[in-house]
Amino acid sequence: MFSYRHAFHAGSHADILKHLTLIHLVEYLQEKPGALTIIDTHAGAGIYSLKDGFAAVSKEAEGGILKLLQFIEAGNPTAQSVKKYLELIQAENVGAELASYPGSPFILARLLRPQDRLKLFELHPKEIDVLRHNVSQLKQEKQIDVYAEDSFARLKGLLPPPSRRGLVLIDPSYEDKQDYRYLEVALEEALQRFATGCYAIWYPMLSRRESAALPDRLKKIVASHQRSWLHTELRVENAPGERRLQASGMFIINPPWTLEKHLAEALPALTKALGINGGAQFLLKSFEA
Repeated sequence: MFSYRHAFHAGSHADILKHLTLIHLVEYLQEKPGALTIIDTHAGAGIYSLKDGFAAVSKEAEGGILKLLQFIEAGNPTAQSVKKYLELIQAENVGAELASYPGSPFILARLLRPQDRLKLFELHPKEIDVLRHNVSQLKQEKQIDVYAEDSFARLKGLLPPPSRRGLVLIDPSYEDKQDYRYLEVALEEALQRFATGCYAIWYPMLSRRESAALPDRLKKIVASHQRSWLHTELRVENAPGERRLQASGMFIINPPWTLEKHLAEALPALTKALGINGGAQFLLKSFEA
C-alpha cells in the first residue's frame, strides 16, 4: 500500500496536465472575494528535488517539465496559461536551472490569498513527516492544515466549507485497486453534502479495467446530481506493452466556463512539446447540466 512515492513522477507529463488545470481552477474561483477552501486528498511531500532521490532515479521530468522548457526555449509558441504554469514552477527555483518541482501543495500554497485555507491529507508514514517539514517552511503555513488521515473517509466531514466555496483535488495513486471504489463512494458522499463545489479528479490511464471504466462511472455519478463536467486526457506516447505511464486524465465537476477554452489553447502545444514518436493526442469534452 505504501510503496508509491510521488517523487518518482515529479514533473512528469501527468503532473503538467494536473497542475495546469489546477492553477486555472484556483484563479477562476478567486475572482470572487469570498474565502476559498482547497482540499488536496493525497498531498505527497509537497515539493521534490529533481537532482537526487526518487525523481533522479525515474527521470520522468526529462519527458515532462524539462522537455516542455526545451520546447519553449527553442522559440516554439505556446499558450499564456502554460507560461503562467511555468512561472509558478520556476518560482521554487533559484537561477535558470530547474532543480526542484513543486507538487500540488506548494503550487496551491503560492496561490492562496489571506482569506483562503488549504487542507492537505497524506497517509504515507514517511511522506507525512516530509510534508509537515516542507509546509513549515512556507510563509503561508498558518493557512494550511496537514492531516495524517484517510482523506476518503474524512472528506465529507469537511464539506461544505464555512464559506460555501471550495475546490477539492482528488488524486490518489490508484496503486491499490480499491482506490477506484473508495473514490466513487467519497465523491458520492461529497456531492450529497456540497453539490456546488468544484471537484478535480486526476487519474492515470492504465490497461486495467478499473482505469478504463473510471470516466464513464464518474459521469454516471455526476448525472445523478445533475451537475456539469469537463473531461480531458493527455497522451504523450502510444506504445502498447510499454510499462511507463503514457497518458493521464482530469475529470472536473462544476468546471468554470473558462476552463474548456483554457485547455483548448494549451493542449495542442503540450502534445507538440511532449509527444513521442507521433503518439501524442488529447481529448477534451464537456457537458453542461
